[in-house]
Amino acid sequence: MNTTKWLIWLPPVALFAIAIMFVQCWRLSVHPAVCGLVAILIYALISYFMDVAWRLTVKNYPIYKRHLAIFGLLLLFIVTQEWYLLLTLNLKSSNWLMGVIGVMIGLGFSSLPFILGSRNPAYGWMLGSNKRNDPSRRLVIVADFHWEEEEGLSGLQQVTLAMPDADWLFLGDIFNIWIGIKGYETLAQRNFIWWVSERRRTGHWVGLWLGNREYFLDDLADKFDFIGEGVNGTLEGEPFAFEHGDLINPNDRHYRFWNLVSRSGFTWLLGKIIPSFIRRRLVLYLVEKLQTTNEAYKTEFPKDEFQNAAYESGAPFLITGHFHTLEKFEKGMSIPWAREGKLLIWQNDEFNVVDSKFQ
Repeated sequence: MNTTKWLIWLPPVALFAIAIMFVQCWRLSVHPAVCGLVAILIYALISYFMDVAWRLTVKNYPIYKRHLAIFGLLLLFIVTQEWYLLLTLNLKSSNWLMGVIGVMIGLGFSSLPFILGSRNPAYGWMLGSNKRNDPSRRLVIVADFHWEEEEGLSGLQQVTLAMPDADWLFLGDIFNIWIGIKGYETLAQRNFIWWVSERRRTGHWVGLWLGNREYFLDDLADKFDFIGEGVNGTLEGEPFAFEHGDLINPNDRHYRFWNLVSRSGFTWLLGKIIPSFIRRRLVLYLVEKLQTTNEAYKTEFPKDEFQNAAYESGAPFLITGHFHTLEKFEKGMSIPWAREGKLLIWQNDEFNVVDSKFQ
């Protein structure tokens, strides 16, 4: 085990110790307003450094689960502190509220580089095995089916019959909207999961890299060989990187903010508790929002930003979807969505764009 990287946990641990001693502030009769400001500062720093340390040392936690865990842990700590004051000093305070505000500020600041355009893979996550059993086997790479419920899995069976020996890598936006919370799944999504299980049952590898229309699918990780989200996904031993493409343009801060908020712990909790009759409206709202978000960046392919991302990926080649157009560069390629008729085949150390109009 590389113990050096775990040293990054020292700052939040030290700050925890300071927070424990901070309760003595009341014994010294410091003005409550000053204590409130100190509480905000301490808990902001703790949550900030906890999030940074967790993000850099644990790769299999989506941001919403990480933030919920940090928020829940610190809230428990804050409440324990308040009870200590009440039981030992008979003091009631509003420091719990200051602490909660501090935690939210800290988590917000730790996410700021992502909003401002960072392409650090640490802001993403991955689960499962990114190593195919047989790398010499044909790999179908496809993005942006955008299936609607009523049309089923248009084209999928035809491609499967045409290439029955292939592994599959999906680069997101499989459905027009896909929310991985119980009660939101559709018949088409259940049928797709059944198709994935059949491919895996016959020994084929199936991976899914999430796009901007997939939400909270980490609980479906056991349904795939490999699943992830963010930038610069890779397959072990294979010379290319991949991502959906929605994070290619670092200047698209409006979309990055929406990406963070729509995949936050608050949104997940809201999705869990809202009544079933409201869920359909929520899904329709998300679909409408996705059609208008970052509209200014959809009119023209971000050629320079794509090439910069390809060089910064560190891989010989970068593959994305998202843009619904075929774009080829020296070190990368954007493949158009399957309903327009193109998918990518990786075999024998080369890529081939294939017409896939099986409809």
